[in-house]
Amino acid sequence: MIDLHSHILPGVDDGAPTADVALEMARDASRDGITTIAATPHVREGFQTAPERMEHLVGVMQAAIREADIQVDLLPGGELGLDALFELADEQLRRFGLGGNPDCLLVEVPYHGWQQGLDARLDALRERGFLLVLAHPERNSAVQARPEVLSRAVDSGAIVQLTAASLDGRLGERPRRTCMRLLELGLAHLLASDAHAPTIRQIGLSSAAREVDDEALARWLTLDVPAAIVAGRPLPRRPVWNKGRRQAWWPGRARLLRGRGAARDN
Repeated sequence: MIDLHSHILPGVDDGAPTADVALEMARDASRDGITTIAATPHVREGFQTAPERMEHLVGVMQAAIREADIQVDLLPGGELGLDALFELADEQLRRFGLGGNPDCLLVEVPYHGWQQGLDARLDALRERGFLLVLAHPERNSAVQARPEVLSRAVDSGAIVQLTAASLDGRLGERPRRTCMRLLELGLAHLLASDAHAPTIRQIGLSSAAREVDDEALARWLTLDVPAAIVAGRPLPRRPVWNKGRRQAWWPGRARLLRGRGAARDN
């Protein structure tokens, strides 16, 4: 699996405070079956992360991950607030390209209200040549009240990223219901952790993938779409959601089944 939204870089925002915590997050990701993580520190008021600092820390942490023999690749990125999107020059924005794709930006959706004119502002960014990934809209109060509000942005080419802890219920029932409705409407394309620390929104995708209850769609959300974003390819066709077709493919299932079998034998 590929996780394209995390706050794993130490000491730059409200994510991992130290390199040791970042390494713990990387270990947890590897155990969960994640092979690639995009480091996406906040870039907005309150967290003025410079692209040079992000790039430097990605290199430092990738070396530390290798030294610790953790089988995870770390990619660059940034979670860009609306203010930064219109204050930074295009060349700076491209350095924050999601997963190293300079044409793709992870946009932090505000938590309250679908601001008047927001769709027009997103259109302006697309006209500048950017593919936009909308981060965690299921946690926005206006989207929770009317998930269809995302239709215009998606019809214009935006990609919607759901948070794993929303989909599997760790962030409450309302975000979980909103995730399910967005999946039903075909308005969700990508699942990511938005991990900040080894706590309630910890890194990991497998529990949320199980909630999708469909092997093909879970794979599309956690591997096929993020791989296409990183490679700069068009998104693969979305599978039809056959809920209940859970021939679960997530890593660790074989070990789990072997453990259950051993328990029955004892």
